[in-house]
Amino acid sequence: MCGAPAQDTDLPTGTDLARDTVLAGRVLADGEPVGGAFVRLLDSSGEFTAEVVSSASGDFRFFAAPGSWTVRALSRIGNGETSVQAGGPGLHHTEVAVG
Repeated sequence: MCGAPAQDTDLPTGTDLARDTVLAGRVLADGEPVGGAFVRLLDSSGEFTAEVVSSASGDFRFFAAPGSWTVRALSRIGNGETSVQAGGPGLHHTEVAVG
């Protein structure tokens, strides 16, 4: 079976934040987590790059290259998006409000 790994707050073993660029965050509606949202990663030109489904606690994560990204969430409650600037390796947090 193919698919994205479980989306939780723990990074996979072997993740090296001195080398890896990780975009992580939560999908929220009125401050409450939204599980089951389709979370899409778009590059600086708006091209689709990847998609995961947020965990029950609204968490999601992408391994990406440094740069400018858009994170878009599509859920039963509504849609939302936010921009993320990842200037280099490390853990870059964001939240996406939907409604």
